[in-house]
Amino acid sequence: MADFTAKDVQALRQSTGAGMMDAKKALTENGGDPDAAAKWLREKGLAKAASRTDRDNSQGTVAVALEGSVAAIVELKCETDFVAKSDQFTALVQEIATLVAVKGESAATSKTEAIDDLKLTLKENIELGQVVRIEAEPGHVIDSYVHRQDGRGVNGVIVELTGGTRELAHDVAVHVAFTKPIGIRREDIPEAEVAEERATLEGITRAEGKPEAAMEKIVEGRLTGWFKERVLLEQGFVKDEKTTIKALLGDADVARVAQVVVGS
Repeated sequence: MADFTAKDVQALRQSTGAGMMDAKKALTENGGDPDAAAKWLREKGLAKAASRTDRDNSQGTVAVALEGSVAAIVELKCETDFVAKSDQFTALVQEIATLVAVKGESAATSKTEAIDDLKLTLKENIELGQVVRIEAEPGHVIDSYVHRQDGRGVNGVIVELTGGTRELAHDVAVHVAFTKPIGIRREDIPEAEVAEERATLEGITRAEGKPEAAMEKIVEGRLTGWFKERVLLEQGFVKDEKTTIKALLGDADVARVAQVVVGS
């Protein structure tokens, strides 16, 4: 007879949502091994891994994969940073990212079973988060960057350039990770947001008692500063703030940018 206790049965029930008799049978069938029993319950349709879906899973890990002219970012969500930096968790999200880069975004769903197994093993609400894939146009260059913190990726970036080099694309990706621009160019910022900020700046400038004749110039100058915080090409490069990204690019240009930040 398999060696397990009533506490083992209770622990299995709590981690899987299975009934008492089913939990006992699972442990009996699997020699008292709780992980094997949990997997057995899921395969039999008796586990309720979904019972954790109401628990906050704003933690997680981001992985980036670069395969030739294709790059992918995948986020795997969980409840705690302890699980997010575990070997099993980080290995799975990297595997999914590589799969997406090679086969496409829909390939991520092929790892649903592996994610469900991890839910049972690590006892957390684990689910697939954001999935992004960019395939560079012919003649373009692409590179990526993943910012790591406490043993896990927390911010993944892909940058595609027209012209330039992969090294340049990587530098821009590093910059994006630290500044998190909203758009590449001014026209990427929603018109409503720009209009609202312009009105706010005009109100501030009037309240300061600035002369009416200089009002438009002052507001436009302040609006330019606002754009610099949000528009990639107008930002000062993080490694040399005196050089804008537009100047850094030279004859190259930014075609596309993708960014995934854990919990965003």
